[in-house]
Amino acid sequence: MLRFLARRSLGAIVILLLISAITFFLFFALPAEPARLACGKSCDPTSLAIINKNLGLDEPVPVQYAKFMAGIVAGRDFAVGHCDAPCFGYSFVSQEPVWGTIVDRFPTTLSLALGGAAVFLVCGIGIGMVAAWRRGTWIDKLFSSLSLLGASLQIYFVGVLCLAWFVSGLGIMDQPAYYPFTDNPAKWFSGMLLPWLVLSLIFMANYSRMTRSQMVEQLQEDHVRTARAKGLSGRTVFFRYAWRGAIAPIVTIFGIDLGSLFGGAMVTEYTFTLHGIGRLAVESVQLTDLPMLMGVMLVSAAAIVMFNILVDAAYAVIDPRVRLA
Repeated sequence: MLRFLARRSLGAIVILLLISAITFFLFFALPAEPARLACGKSCDPTSLAIINKNLGLDEPVPVQYAKFMAGIVAGRDFAVGHCDAPCFGYSFVSQEPVWGTIVDRFPTTLSLALGGAAVFLVCGIGIGMVAAWRRGTWIDKLFSSLSLLGASLQIYFVGVLCLAWFVSGLGIMDQPAYYPFTDNPAKWFSGMLLPWLVLSLIFMANYSRMTRSQMVEQLQEDHVRTARAKGLSGRTVFFRYAWRGAIAPIVTIFGIDLGSLFGGAMVTEYTFTLHGIGRLAVESVQLTDLPMLMGVMLVSAAAIVMFNILVDAAYAVIDPRVRLA
């Protein structure tokens, strides 16, 4: 298992290096001039040169990239002072340290993504198992129809409707907002509940259909038929034999969906006015703020890669053939 995780970790480092290099060099292919954005409208050549010097933009792009990556590990010195590791530089727009801004925003996105994942995994897999258990009945047909309806909806559309109905209209749910879990767990839960439900809706529909199809397929396998022939109860056969074979593909798809989950979190943050790193990424692109964009991209990519490693480890536990391969 350790060798398996070591291979995955080395691959993750390579992926992060490629993402950082591609993002950095593509940014400087744009026609915009970052220093002019920081300088403002009434900018003269002298002020522009000072800003380029302070931000390290007066050096060749490969040198800037090398110093940027070194600053993440060991810190970096700027004309405005020393930036401790992990140093992603200073924002071109606000002149604030990038790492501090990301640390402030990341808990919102992490709470949104993990909470949404918990909701759609529990509800989606549960609905799919019930549909497979009651295959061919009206319950199965109802859940299948609702899954198709849920998969066709969009976050920004459902989010606005839920705000109008449950918050402004009926008043049965709190206005979505992020509160630190350590300060008030109850307000954290109530403030994130509606975004969790909206974010999980599309994923829930997909996972319920996938779970149903996998369970139906597993119930036709020879080892399940053998278990039935031995006289085991239907509940034991369903949960002990069919469920174990059906969970492995679901874990694989969950690892693939992690990137989509963070993308969905970005749309959800805009819909419910949550200040997470998804919203920060869009603002950084709009303002051509390279340090902030690089920091958000690398932190998001590192989070996705880390979760994928955890999913791979879980899959290796479920199916030993993976780590032997």
